[in-house]
Amino acid sequence: MKYKKWYIYKNYFVFIIQLGGIVLPFYTIKSKSRSWDGEPVGILILDAAYPCVPGNVGNATTFPFPVRYHEVRGASIDRLLNQRDPSLLAPFVEGAQKLEAEGVRAITGACGFMALFQQEIADAVDVPVFMSSMLQVPFIVRTLKRGKKVGIISANASVMTEQHLRNVGITADMPVVLYGMESKDEFRSSVLEEKGTMDTDIVEREILEVCDRMLAENPEVAAIQLECSDLPPFAAAVHRHTGLPVFDFITMIRHFESALNPTEYVGPQYGM
Repeated sequence: MKYKKWYIYKNYFVFIIQLGGIVLPFYTIKSKSRSWDGEPVGILILDAAYPCVPGNVGNATTFPFPVRYHEVRGASIDRLLNQRDPSLLAPFVEGAQKLEAEGVRAITGACGFMALFQQEIADAVDVPVFMSSMLQVPFIVRTLKRGKKVGIISANASVMTEQHLRNVGITADMPVVLYGMESKDEFRSSVLEEKGTMDTDIVEREILEVCDRMLAENPEVAAIQLECSDLPPFAAAVHRHTGLPVFDFITMIRHFESALNPTEYVGPQYGM
Protein backbone atom coordinates (compact mmCIF):
# COMPACT_ATOMS: atom_id res chain seq x y z
CA MET A 1 0.00 0.00 0.00
CA LYS A 2 1.39 3.42 -0.99
CA TYR A 3 0.30 6.72 0.45
CA LYS A 4 0.26 9.94 -1.53
CA LYS A 5 -0.08 13.53 -0.38
CA TRP A 6 -3.09 15.40 0.99
CA TYR A 7 -5.23 17.52 -1.28
CA ILE A 8 -8.56 19.33 -1.01
CA TYR A 9 -11.56 18.08 -2.97
CA LYS A 10 -14.93 19.85 -2.71
CA ASN A 11 -14.51 21.07 0.87
CA TYR A 12 -12.91 17.87 2.17
CA PHE A 13 -9.34 17.09 3.07
CA VAL A 14 -8.57 13.91 1.13
CA PHE A 15 -5.65 11.54 1.49
CA ILE A 16 -5.00 9.32 -1.48
CA ILE A 17 -4.37 5.66 -0.81
CA GLN A 18 -2.96 3.58 -3.63
CA LEU A 19 -3.80 -0.07 -3.21
CA GLY A 20 -2.35 -2.16 -5.99
CA GLY A 21 -3.50 -0.47 -9.20
CA ILE A 22 -6.53 1.19 -7.54
CA VAL A 23 -6.45 4.72 -6.14
CA LEU A 24 -8.93 5.27 -3.31
CA PRO A 25 -9.73 8.62 -1.63
CA PHE A 26 -9.63 8.57 2.15
CA TYR A 27 -11.64 11.43 3.67
CA THR A 28 -11.03 13.18 6.96
CA ILE A 29 -12.92 15.90 8.81
CA LYS A 30 -12.12 19.53 8.15
CA SER A 31 -13.51 20.78 11.45
CA LYS A 32 -14.39 19.16 14.79
CA SER A 33 -16.92 21.91 15.53
CA ARG A 34 -19.63 20.80 13.07
CA SER A 35 -21.26 17.59 11.92
CA TRP A 36 -22.00 18.42 8.25
CA ASP A 37 -20.27 19.44 5.04
CA GLY A 38 -21.04 20.27 1.43
CA GLU A 39 -22.50 23.80 1.54
CA PRO A 40 -20.07 25.85 -0.56
CA VAL A 41 -21.91 29.18 -0.48
CA GLY A 42 -23.24 31.03 2.57
CA ILE A 43 -25.91 33.71 2.14
CA LEU A 44 -26.55 36.65 4.47
CA ILE A 45 -30.24 37.48 4.20
CA LEU A 46 -32.29 40.41 5.47
CA ASP A 47 -34.72 40.28 8.38
CA ALA A 48 -37.74 40.75 6.11
CA ALA A 49 -41.03 39.04 5.31
CA TYR A 50 -42.09 38.73 1.69
CA PRO A 51 -42.43 35.78 -0.70
CA CYS A 52 -39.07 34.43 -1.85
CA VAL A 53 -40.28 32.84 -5.07
CA PRO A 54 -38.15 30.35 -7.06
CA GLY A 55 -35.32 32.29 -8.63
CA ASN A 56 -34.97 34.55 -5.60
CA VAL A 57 -31.66 34.36 -3.72
CA GLY A 58 -33.71 33.61 -0.61
CA ASN A 59 -35.17 30.43 -2.14
CA ALA A 60 -32.76 27.49 -1.88
CA THR A 61 -34.39 25.72 -4.82
CA THR A 62 -32.91 28.45 -7.03
CA PHE A 63 -29.47 26.85 -6.85
CA PRO A 64 -28.15 23.57 -8.33
CA PHE A 65 -25.91 23.19 -5.27
CA PRO A 66 -26.49 23.42 -1.49
CA VAL A 67 -26.40 26.82 0.18
CA ARG A 68 -26.50 27.88 3.82
CA TYR A 69 -28.47 30.89 5.06
CA HIS A 70 -28.00 33.26 7.96
CA GLU A 71 -30.66 35.87 8.70
CA VAL A 72 -29.14 39.11 9.95
CA ARG A 73 -31.52 39.92 12.77
CA GLY A 74 -32.62 43.53 12.82
CA ALA A 75 -31.40 44.18 9.27
CA SER A 76 -34.70 45.42 7.89
CA ILE A 77 -35.23 46.84 4.42
CA ASP A 78 -35.79 50.26 5.96
CA ARG A 79 -32.60 50.23 8.05
CA LEU A 80 -30.42 49.02 5.18
CA LEU A 81 -31.88 50.89 2.20
CA ASN A 82 -33.40 54.05 3.62
CA GLN A 83 -31.42 54.69 6.78
CA ARG A 84 -28.09 53.16 5.69
CA ASP A 85 -27.70 52.38 9.39
CA PRO A 86 -23.97 51.94 10.17
CA SER A 87 -24.81 49.94 13.31
CA LEU A 88 -25.86 47.07 11.04
CA LEU A 89 -22.20 46.37 10.27
CA ALA A 90 -21.70 44.45 13.53
CA PRO A 91 -24.49 41.86 12.97
CA PHE A 92 -23.44 41.48 9.33
CA VAL A 93 -19.87 40.72 10.36
CA GLU A 94 -21.08 38.36 13.08
CA GLY A 95 -23.24 36.54 10.54
CA ALA A 96 -20.40 36.22 8.06
CA GLN A 97 -18.09 34.82 10.71
CA LYS A 98 -20.76 32.35 11.76
CA LEU A 99 -21.19 31.12 8.19
CA GLU A 100 -17.45 30.76 7.82
CA ALA A 101 -17.28 28.72 11.04
CA GLU A 102 -20.08 26.53 9.66
CA GLY A 103 -17.91 25.59 6.70
CA VAL A 104 -18.98 27.72 3.75
CA ARG A 105 -16.21 28.60 1.31
CA ALA A 106 -17.67 31.87 0.04
CA ILE A 107 -20.21 34.38 1.34
CA THR A 108 -22.73 36.43 -0.59
CA GLY A 109 -25.66 38.65 0.22
CA ALA A 110 -29.34 38.78 -0.68
CA CYS A 111 -29.68 42.49 -1.38
CA GLY A 112 -27.59 44.65 -3.68
CA PHE A 113 -27.59 47.42 -1.08
CA MET A 114 -25.38 45.22 1.09
CA ALA A 115 -22.64 46.84 -1.00
CA LEU A 116 -22.61 49.30 1.89
CA PHE A 117 -20.51 46.85 3.93
CA GLN A 118 -18.68 44.94 1.19
CA GLN A 119 -15.10 45.67 2.23
CA GLU A 120 -15.69 45.51 5.98
CA ILE A 121 -17.28 42.05 5.73
CA ALA A 122 -14.54 40.84 3.38
CA ASP A 123 -11.94 42.02 5.90
CA ALA A 124 -13.63 40.10 8.73
CA VAL A 125 -13.38 36.58 7.25
CA ASP A 126 -10.92 34.42 5.35
CA VAL A 127 -13.23 33.31 2.54
CA PRO A 128 -14.23 35.35 -0.54
CA VAL A 129 -17.11 37.78 -0.04
CA PHE A 130 -19.40 39.19 -2.75
CA MET A 131 -22.26 41.02 -1.07
CA SER A 132 -23.82 42.82 -4.04
CA SER A 133 -24.76 41.68 -7.52
CA MET A 134 -23.42 45.01 -8.78
CA LEU A 135 -19.87 43.74 -8.28
CA GLN A 136 -20.35 42.35 -11.80
CA VAL A 137 -20.79 45.78 -13.39
CA PRO A 138 -17.08 46.72 -13.81
CA PHE A 139 -16.54 43.36 -15.52
CA ILE A 140 -19.56 43.87 -17.81
CA VAL A 141 -18.39 47.36 -18.76
CA ARG A 142 -15.07 45.97 -19.96
CA THR A 143 -16.84 43.52 -22.27
CA LEU A 144 -18.79 46.18 -24.18
CA LYS A 145 -17.97 48.21 -27.24
CA ARG A 146 -17.05 51.81 -26.56
CA GLY A 147 -20.13 53.98 -26.42
CA LYS A 148 -22.31 51.21 -24.99
CA LYS A 149 -23.80 51.28 -21.50
CA VAL A 150 -24.80 48.96 -18.67
CA GLY A 151 -28.35 49.50 -17.45
CA ILE A 152 -28.84 48.81 -13.74
CA ILE A 153 -32.37 48.11 -12.51
CA SER A 154 -32.57 48.57 -8.76
CA ALA A 155 -35.24 47.88 -6.17
CA ASN A 156 -35.10 51.57 -5.28
CA ALA A 157 -32.89 53.81 -7.37
CA SER A 158 -33.84 56.86 -5.29
CA VAL A 159 -31.79 55.61 -2.31
CA MET A 160 -28.82 54.27 -4.27
CA THR A 161 -25.78 56.42 -3.44
CA GLU A 162 -22.32 57.01 -4.84
CA GLN A 163 -20.98 55.08 -1.85
CA HIS A 164 -22.89 51.94 -2.84
CA LEU A 165 -21.54 52.18 -6.37
CA ARG A 166 -18.00 53.02 -5.30
CA ASN A 167 -17.92 50.09 -2.88
CA VAL A 168 -18.47 47.64 -5.76
CA GLY A 169 -15.96 49.33 -8.07
CA ILE A 170 -18.37 51.41 -10.17
CA THR A 171 -16.64 54.71 -10.87
CA ALA A 172 -18.08 57.96 -12.16
CA ASP A 173 -16.50 57.50 -15.58
CA MET A 174 -18.17 54.15 -16.24
CA PRO A 175 -21.01 54.14 -18.80
CA VAL A 176 -23.81 53.14 -16.43
CA VAL A 177 -27.44 54.21 -16.13
CA LEU A 178 -29.62 53.51 -13.10
CA TYR A 179 -33.38 52.87 -13.01
CA GLY A 180 -35.60 51.71 -10.16
CA MET A 181 -38.69 49.67 -9.36
CA GLU A 182 -39.84 51.87 -6.47
CA SER A 183 -42.65 53.52 -8.46
CA LYS A 184 -44.18 50.19 -9.50
CA ASP A 185 -47.14 49.43 -7.25
CA GLU A 186 -46.97 45.63 -6.99
CA PHE A 187 -43.21 45.49 -6.55
CA ARG A 188 -43.17 48.33 -4.04
CA SER A 189 -45.97 46.90 -1.91
CA SER A 190 -44.71 43.32 -2.14
CA VAL A 191 -41.02 43.89 -1.45
CA LEU A 192 -40.31 47.37 -0.13
CA GLU A 193 -43.46 47.50 2.01
CA GLU A 194 -43.67 43.73 2.75
CA LYS A 195 -47.41 43.30 2.33
CA GLY A 196 -46.99 39.52 2.48
CA THR A 197 -48.02 38.55 -1.04
CA MET A 198 -46.62 38.95 -4.55
CA ASP A 199 -48.35 38.70 -7.91
CA THR A 200 -45.43 37.66 -10.11
CA ASP A 201 -47.33 38.26 -13.35
CA ILE A 202 -47.77 41.90 -12.40
CA VAL A 203 -44.16 42.30 -11.24
CA GLU A 204 -42.98 40.84 -14.54
CA ARG A 205 -45.02 43.41 -16.45
CA GLU A 206 -43.64 46.15 -14.20
CA ILE A 207 -39.99 45.28 -14.75
CA LEU A 208 -40.52 45.07 -18.51
CA GLU A 209 -42.04 48.55 -18.38
CA VAL A 210 -38.91 49.79 -16.62
CA CYS A 211 -36.78 48.10 -19.28
CA ASP A 212 -38.78 49.78 -22.04
CA ARG A 213 -38.35 53.20 -20.49
CA MET A 214 -34.63 52.65 -19.85
CA LEU A 215 -33.96 51.52 -23.43
CA ALA A 216 -36.09 54.28 -24.96
CA GLU A 217 -34.12 56.89 -23.03
CA ASN A 218 -30.78 55.09 -23.40
CA PRO A 219 -30.61 53.08 -26.62
CA GLU A 220 -26.88 52.59 -25.96
CA VAL A 221 -27.63 50.09 -23.17
CA ALA A 222 -26.11 46.78 -24.27
CA ALA A 223 -26.37 44.75 -21.04
CA ILE A 224 -28.68 44.77 -18.04
CA GLN A 225 -27.74 44.32 -14.39
CA LEU A 226 -30.53 43.47 -11.94
CA GLU A 227 -29.42 44.78 -8.55
CA CYS A 228 -32.19 43.36 -6.41
CA SER A 229 -32.27 39.73 -5.23
CA ASP A 230 -36.03 39.66 -5.91
CA LEU A 231 -35.57 40.30 -9.63
CA PRO A 232 -33.74 37.16 -10.89
CA PRO A 233 -37.09 35.30 -11.27
CA PHE A 234 -37.79 37.75 -14.09
CA ALA A 235 -34.35 37.68 -15.75
CA ALA A 236 -35.45 35.28 -18.49
CA ALA A 237 -38.44 37.49 -19.32
CA VAL A 238 -36.18 40.55 -19.44
CA HIS A 239 -33.82 38.74 -21.81
CA ARG A 240 -36.65 37.60 -24.09
CA HIS A 241 -38.13 41.09 -24.12
CA THR A 242 -34.92 43.03 -24.75
CA GLY A 243 -32.62 40.52 -26.42
CA LEU A 244 -29.82 41.73 -24.12
CA PRO A 245 -27.59 39.77 -21.73
CA VAL A 246 -28.97 39.94 -18.19
CA PHE A 247 -26.82 39.70 -15.08
CA ASP A 248 -28.12 39.28 -11.53
CA PHE A 249 -27.31 37.73 -8.17
CA ILE A 250 -27.69 34.22 -9.55
CA THR A 251 -25.23 34.70 -12.40
CA MET A 252 -22.70 35.99 -9.86
CA ILE A 253 -23.24 33.23 -7.31
CA ARG A 254 -23.19 30.43 -9.88
CA HIS A 255 -20.04 31.88 -11.45
CA PHE A 256 -18.22 31.94 -8.12
CA GLU A 257 -19.42 28.48 -7.11
CA SER A 258 -17.98 27.13 -10.37
CA ALA A 259 -14.60 28.47 -9.24
CA LEU A 260 -14.97 26.73 -5.87
CA ASN A 261 -15.77 23.41 -7.57
CA PRO A 262 -14.01 23.38 -10.95
CA THR A 263 -15.14 20.82 -13.49
CA GLU A 264 -12.91 17.79 -13.76
CA TYR A 265 -12.44 17.11 -17.46
CA VAL A 266 -12.01 13.55 -18.66
CA GLY A 267 -11.47 12.53 -22.25
CA PRO A 268 -9.09 11.02 -24.77
CA GLN A 269 -5.52 12.21 -24.31
CA TYR A 270 -5.07 13.36 -27.89
CA GLY A 271 -1.50 14.41 -28.59
CA MET A 272 -0.49 13.96 -24.96
